[in-house]
Amino acid sequence: LKPFWLKVEASAAAAPFVHMAAKEPVAEGDAEGEVSEDEAISQPLYYVSEKALEGIKTKLKNGKKEEDIKPFMDKVTDPESVPDDEMMLPVDMRGVGKDFESVDDMVTELGLVGAAEAFVKAREYFEANKDEEPDDERPKPMTAAEWREALADEGEEEELLESEEEEMLGEEGEEEDDEQDEAEEPPAKKAKAS
Repeated sequence: LKPFWLKVEASAAAAPFVHMAAKEPVAEGDAEGEVSEDEAISQPLYYVSEKALEGIKTKLKNGKKEEDIKPFMDKVTDPESVPDDEMMLPVDMRGVGKDFESVDDMVTELGLVGAAEAFVKAREYFEANKDEEPDDERPKPMTAAEWREALADEGEEEELLESEEEEMLGEEGEEEDDEQDEAEEPPAKKAKAS
C-alpha cells in the first residue's frame, strides 16, 4: 500500500516526508480552532495532482456527475500515473473531518463525488493555514518526480529506522537471555571436607 497520511516535520524543506501518521482531524466546531503542539509539528498531508484537483473543482461546479469526475479521481487514487513534470499540491487531510486508511477506503465510504469534495476541502484547509505556519516552513508544491523521490527517501529512512530498532531489540534480547542463563544455573556445590 502507498502511504496515505504523511507526517510532515516543521521544517518541510529539510524533510518533506518523514513518517506515516494518522492524526485526529481538527473539529470544525473547535472553540478557537486551536491546534495542539503535536499537530502543529506534524500534519496528515497528501499530495495530489494540481491538474486533477482543478479538474475536480470544475466538474463539481458543473453538476457533480461521477463519470465526469472519475478521470480526475483516477489520478488522485493512482498518483504514480501522474507525469513526472506535473505539479503536485499538498492538501491537509484534517480538512476532511475524518481519518481514512486509504484513498480507496475514502471512495468506498464517501463515494467518488464525496471523496472528490473531500480533497477540495483538504486543499482549502491547507490554504487556510489554521496553524499559522510561516510560509517558508510550509510544505511546497513539487513536481511528481520530486514527490516520488521524496517518498522513496522516506521509505529508505523508514527501513533504516526499523533495522536500527530491530538491532536494538536484538541486543536487548541477547542481554536478557544472558541474564536468564545466569539465573537458571544453580550455584556451584562446595565439596564436603571430610
